[in-house]
Order: sequence, then C-alpha cells, then structure tokens
Amino acid sequence: MTMAEAVESMDRDALRAALGRRAVVLVGMMGSGKSAVGRRLAVRLGLPFVDADTEIETAAGMTIPEIFAQRGESEFRDGERRVISRILTTRSPLVLATGGGAYMNDETRQRIAELGISIWLKAEVDVLMRRVRKRSNRPLLQTADPEATMRNMLAEREPVYALADLTLMSRDDPLEVVIEDAFAALDHYLRSKNQ
Repeated sequence: MTMAEAVESMDRDALRAALGRRAVVLVGMMGSGKSAVGRRLAVRLGLPFVDADTEIETAAGMTIPEIFAQRGESEFRDGERRVISRILTTRSPLVLATGGGAYMNDETRQRIAELGISIWLKAEVDVLMRRVRKRSNRPLLQTADPEATMRNMLAEREPVYALADLTLMSRDDPLEVVIEDAFAALDHYLRSKNQ
C-alpha cells in the first residue's frame, strides 16, 4: 500500500466512523448524476450502493415508465416512499440514489433526515437537458416541450432540494472530481457536527 493509499484509507475509515449507521442520500433532478455519483461515492466510502429506482422496479415487477402508464404517478410516489423507507431502515449505512421527485414527499424527507445525510446534486438546466436527452425513459418529460417542463419542475423543486444537508454542483467535470468534492463536503459536514 502506498502512502497516498494509506492516507486515503485512514480518511475513509474516519469518515465512515463519523457516519455511523446513517446513509448518504443523493437527491436532485433527473439527470443530475445521482446514480453515477452514488456508485462511485459508495466505492470511495467502501459502502454498498442502492439505486431507489431499480429497487422500485424490482418491487413492482415493471419499469418506471410502465408504472406511470399503468398505475399513475400517485401510486408510483407511494411505492417510492415505502421503498426508500425500507432501504433506509434495513440496509444502512449505504449510499442511496433517489428518484428526482422522491425528496418532494414530506415523509420521505423526514425519513432521510432521521436516518441519513442528504446531498443535493444541483445542476443547471442545460446540463440536465443534455443528459436526459440521452435516454427516452423519463415519463415526466414526455411532453410537447421537455425543456419548459424541466424548467417548471426546477422552479417547483429547487426550494425543497435546498433543504438538503449539503449542496454539491453537478457539472461536466470528470466524475472523480465530483466524487472528491462530495467526500470533502461530507467530511467537513461530519466534522462540524461532531465539534
């Protein structure tokens, strides 16, 4: 093990000890990078990674677009709330990537506050649109003007996302840079809480 690896391991171990049984929960708009950042941050922290959307699809036995089409957004949101609560209660510590609308639910937000540390991955609308255009499985953007829809959702959601414990800019830098920013922000947050 090199000196740099030893220091990184000590840093990770100290952060993990300060985290205890809490989850690191990534919130933010679709396309903000919650899953990509979450996977890499979990590796950096030596924790399991869980994508709430994948867990919801597994529990429902269908894709999210199918859930929206067959059961509607309200039933999807109810299932999302239950799945996130179950994950946080039974599987922490871990890194959890939530769906874009999950943090809008008061009960989910409260559960995250009780059992985790929330990080808002904030991104500009042009970054979000560039990313979401790569995939056609975004039910809420199946509108005549997806960019206007995205802007409206941002206007509604950003004040709620701002309630997260930490805010981290999601940008087009290499993912490793964003991961190190997240690690440093978590470390600073946990140190300030323990003083």
